[in-house]
Amino acid sequence: MQKNNTLIFIPTYNEVDNVEKIFKDIKALNLPADMLFLDDNSPDGTGLIIDTLAANNTHVFTIHRKGKLGIGSAHQDGIRWAYEHRYKTLITMDCDFTHSPSYITDFVKLSDKATIVVGSRYLQKDSLSTWNLFRKFLTYLGHFLTVNLLNVPYDASGAFRLYNLEKIDENLFGLILSRGYSFFFESLFILYHNKITVVETPIELPSRTYGTSKMTYKDAWNSLTFLLNLCYRKLFSKKTLQLH
Repeated sequence: MQKNNTLIFIPTYNEVDNVEKIFKDIKALNLPADMLFLDDNSPDGTGLIIDTLAANNTHVFTIHRKGKLGIGSAHQDGIRWAYEHRYKTLITMDCDFTHSPSYITDFVKLSDKATIVVGSRYLQKDSLSTWNLFRKFLTYLGHFLTVNLLNVPYDASGAFRLYNLEKIDENLFGLILSRGYSFFFESLFILYHNKITVVETPIELPSRTYGTSKMTYKDAWNSLTFLLNLCYRKLFSKKTLQLH
């Protein structure tokens, strides 16, 4: 079986109602892309479904981990797997349909304009129109902080991205410390800090199409404290943010 040059990576935890549908929606795009699902030992049986998908589709692959080890570490494992298997392009997204597969073609079209394509919630006015006020507040606060404290002028906290792996030194990902949700703004900060070019494309996020958010108040607090720590590193420990 000859692999494709593009890999779509989707981490899962308790996505039994979503994983087969998102697979079908991505497959319907008819893109020359492989898919990699990573499951953190979901108790609802998600792991069994992705194994069935992989058994019946030669371009679907799976990783199983022993438990919830953090969304950031899941992305690190997915990125590492993509490099090990020599994919040229990596697309990362969530499984719960907050990231619509229909946007993937927009990412691919923009991939020749920059090394990273980021799905942005802030390029169109009503992209968060269905979210409740508290969740909107946290999201806009996070965006304000990453723009003003980290000087990253993009939507830095989202997982919907395209990476041109041929133009990114894999060792850059080794500079990323976070294993949780702060992985997203830390990774974009470090890549941008190391002169990796970024372009954004507008996306609209529903409040939560299927399931509920897995981000807890503890996760939000940990992300805030990590962001402040990252700001300190930017000011006083710049060597930890660059390849030597």
